[in-house]
Amino acid sequence: MEALRTLLARKAPRQVGEPGASRKPREGTKQEAVLAMLRREEGATIAQICGATGWQQHTVRGFFAGLKKRQGIEVQVLERIREVGPNKDGARGSYTIYKVAG
Repeated sequence: MEALRTLLARKAPRQVGEPGASRKPREGTKQEAVLAMLRREEGATIAQICGATGWQQHTVRGFFAGLKKRQGIEVQVLERIREVGPNKDGARGSYTIYKVAG
């Protein structure tokens, strides 16, 4: 029991980040790729992000919500393209372009 106490006493305490402080994403992850796409001048659509990551549409939208909640990064609508009406593809042809605010 004494040996266990000695080992635990040597262990460095875990550092806890400040609440609300933004965390830097790991390199080479899907999350980093999505952020890079959203920071581009032209932004990105959900379909583009799904193609790049293999995620479903609801996962991408959830990621957007998590960015704002956990990291304080706001994703805003750059442009909405509506393809509804005569000689159009209908709702399936409509899409939205997203971009990181700022």
